[in-house]
Amino acid sequence: MLQFQDYLDEELKPALGCTEPASIAYAAAQAAAQAGGPVRAVQLRCDPRIYKNCYAVGIPHSGHKSGIRWALAIGSLLPDPSAELEVFRQVTAETIAQADRLLEENAVSVEVDPSEKELLVDCRVIGSEGIGRAVIQGDHTRLIRLEKNGQPVPIAGRGAAQEEAKSAGDSAAPLRQMLAGLPLDELFEIARTITASDQEALRRAAALNLAIARHGITLFPRPFMDLTGVETLTRISRLVCGGVYARMWGEDFVVASLAGSGNKGIVVTLPLVLWGREIGVDERAVDEALALACLVTSVTTFHLGTLSAACGCSNAAGVGLAAGLVFLQGGGAKEVSLAVNNMVGNVTGMICDGAKIGCALKAMTAVDAAFRAASLAMSGIGIPETDGIVGADYSESLTNLGRIATLGMSAMDEQILQIMQSKLRRGVA
Repeated sequence: MLQFQDYLDEELKPALGCTEPASIAYAAAQAAAQAGGPVRAVQLRCDPRIYKNCYAVGIPHSGHKSGIRWALAIGSLLPDPSAELEVFRQVTAETIAQADRLLEENAVSVEVDPSEKELLVDCRVIGSEGIGRAVIQGDHTRLIRLEKNGQPVPIAGRGAAQEEAKSAGDSAAPLRQMLAGLPLDELFEIARTITASDQEALRRAAALNLAIARHGITLFPRPFMDLTGVETLTRISRLVCGGVYARMWGEDFVVASLAGSGNKGIVVTLPLVLWGREIGVDERAVDEALALACLVTSVTTFHLGTLSAACGCSNAAGVGLAAGLVFLQGGGAKEVSLAVNNMVGNVTGMICDGAKIGCALKAMTAVDAAFRAASLAMSGIGIPETDGIVGADYSESLTNLGRIATLGMSAMDEQILQIMQSKLRRGVA
């Protein structure tokens, strides 16, 4: 049986700012380290969804600069790529000034490759002493190639066998695929056997995400706070909204990302921990529910893809949250399956039009939908398989959801990209 610690190492990671610009900055920093000397130019080839998710999201420590070119320019100037998704911690005023000069000199270029269907960040940095290249594929920190002046460079900490496997296309997907092949009862068993160390990791993650959420709600205007009221569920969904808003704005808070997304981490962790406290459930039960919610989020992410045409907050984290809420209230596999059907029959179709502050409202909607889905499921009510794309059970519903997101919504993703590129040509970025 899977050890939950192995899952945590793969799927629950700290990140500063949105994971897509952080991934680009990480790759640029790796490439610059191989180039050597002052940076003269930076070039990026990426998949359409990386581009989409970097178009309007804020970058930490940058004075609220945003966009893929800023992420690329800033990353090429950062000294320590080992920080991975926390590289923006190194940004200084001098970094911003140098990045601005690169942009003013048109030394930063981005090419979107529409043929790439999975996450791809292929970065070249031209320095005064050479040319460096770094390629990330499949997942945000999955570095598969380093080059110096066209020659391959060994990647620190990886042996030849690991390099060969990664070059062949192995990625984070096998873990998610393995989880997707397990029945719910086995996911329950994994959640119920978490260790004290696993519990500590889950609690640290929740604490990180609660900190940014509490900061985020201070950024909202008073009329919004008054409108959303003080009822418990509303307060919880508002906190989630605040956390996502602050993160997308580029505020200086590290979050615990889940399945490649900080927003997924916020949507899953905060409601479960806060609702568990509200209803007086003991901490061990909360931790187990959170473990199950994380696992189901990863399963759903497998069906959708690491980056998707569908909103991950609602269609992956929302599904995971609904499963965790059922588990928290004593429900079994039957009730979790009903809750998943309720989510798939409700929020499927909420699009991903890139990472940006507007994601905060989608996250709030996802939380509200998950609580409704779980409540109905605990009363034995689920949307039946006769309805639309809903399947006979959890597994079939998620498979159908994946078909909609990967096959049915592909043309929509192309239109979103065209709209964004049109905006960029008009200077709306």
